Amino acid sequence: MQLIFATHNKNKAIEIQSIVPEGIQIITLDDLNCKEDIPETEKTLEGNAVLKSRFVVEKFHLNCFADDTGLEIEALNGEPGVYSARYAGEPCDSERNMQRVLDNLSEVENRNAQFRTVISLFWEGEMYLFEGVVKGRIVEEKRGEDGFGYDPIFEPENCGKTFAEMHLTEKNNLSHRSRALKKMVEFLQTQKK
Repeated sequence: MQLIFATHNKNKAIEIQSIVPEGIQIITLDDLNCKEDIPETEKTLEGNAVLKSRFVVEKFHLNCFADDTGLEIEALNGEPGVYSARYAGEPCDSERNMQRVLDNLSEVENRNAQFRTVISLFWEGEMYLFEGVVKGRIVEEKRGEDGFGYDPIFEPENCGKTFAEMHLTEKNNLSHRSRALKKMVEFLQTQKK
């Protein structure tokens, strides 16, 4: 089965391909030769995920899914949340985003945070939502070389290391994205029967 993933983010596509069962091939917007950037103009993760998958359905008339992920920090009233990718402004820059988070928490003891992913799946004319959450904390300084986005400053509960210090397989066993994706894959497996 081929499944369109409404993204240009190669890192996300590689991560997702490594999670889904072997029989599912992830196709990105780049694979479809679609160069358009889909604006994320909604005020919620759910809204942005739906907006992105609806774009693909309307343009290509194919089943597809999209995700939106936010880092939600307790002491910052849920920020950066839906604005995670552009927290430090345009253009998107992970280093600047992480630095802004660290600066905002420099005098703060409560470093509790969570990553939350919402996947919107358009399947045979219907739309379905799947959510994955992983709780943790923001560390005092960046650690690790792997991953992307906020991975070097986010340490999941009871792990002792950041996502960026984990091998992809280890991260996929507990990440927010993998939790949402596993729910979607379970759903798709019920559709094949």
